[in-house]
Amino acid sequence: MSKDIDVSGIAVRMRMLQQSFDAFDEAAATLLGLNRTDLRCLDLILADDPMSAGELTTAAKLSPAATTTAIDRLERAGFVTRNRDAANRRRVLVAATEAARAAEREVYGPVGEAGIMALRRYGEDQLAVILDFLETARRVQEEQTARLKGLPVRG
Repeated sequence: MSKDIDVSGIAVRMRMLQQSFDAFDEAAATLLGLNRTDLRCLDLILADDPMSAGELTTAAKLSPAATTTAIDRLERAGFVTRNRDAANRRRVLVAATEAARAAEREVYGPVGEAGIMALRRYGEDQLAVILDFLETARRVQEEQTARLKGLPVRG
């Protein structure tokens, strides 16, 4: 690595990026009248629509009871519906409503478009490095999350 690159400066900017994501999620949740857990669940449902309550529990890393509570709130807000799976009547599928899709377009559409526009300034080789970096950063973050979960809770 070049001595001209300030690695600590990159780490600081990564924390700033994480804080900007956090602030965006908070603003999105507030706009939609949701809490952050419900927003995360809605985002997962929108990405894998429909999904079973069990799949949502696993993806959101919540307890089954917490998932049920989140689905209840999302259903009351008009963002999801529950339906029995036609192939397995014991299985409940959670599906996004048109109101959820409209919210997705309003909240995430503009940021996605702005991101695409910003990335157009990079060449193919640079984009490959960015993609590799993002995958590496995600993996590091997941490893560090697991590390923190393994530590004793304070207080």
